[in-house]
Amino acid sequence: MDQGNLLQMLLLRGLGTTSLVTDRLRYVSQEWVSSGKVDPSHAAALVDDVLKALRGESPELEQQAERQLERNRDDLLQDLGLARQREVDELRGRLDRLERLIRQRGGQGWLDGALAGVSDEDLPPD
Repeated sequence: MDQGNLLQMLLLRGLGTTSLVTDRLRYVSQEWVSSGKVDPSHAAALVDDVLKALRGESPELEQQAERQLERNRDDLLQDLGLARQREVDELRGRLDRLERLIRQRGGQGWLDGALAGVSDEDLPPD
């Protein structure tokens, strides 16, 4: 299947789903108003809030979803035993500080000896 057609099909299904949710929400809110469960102004506000969220006009909802996604990603990385980029950067900084400290204290000979036989290919990329 052509990826352009797949993308178009997914987009149309998403639009159809959004339209269906909108229609159903309006119907249910009118039912609630008719039965006296919800005040008409509250029903209209509910419909407006949900439609704004569906259209992406709710930055708070997007920020909340983004935070949840980051937490899920962090949990997955932790479950897999992988380091986060922040942790890798922190370790690189600590290594740099240790190397500087060793050089400052005159341990250059020790450092060179410890790194003898280690080539650039053996080291991780920067």
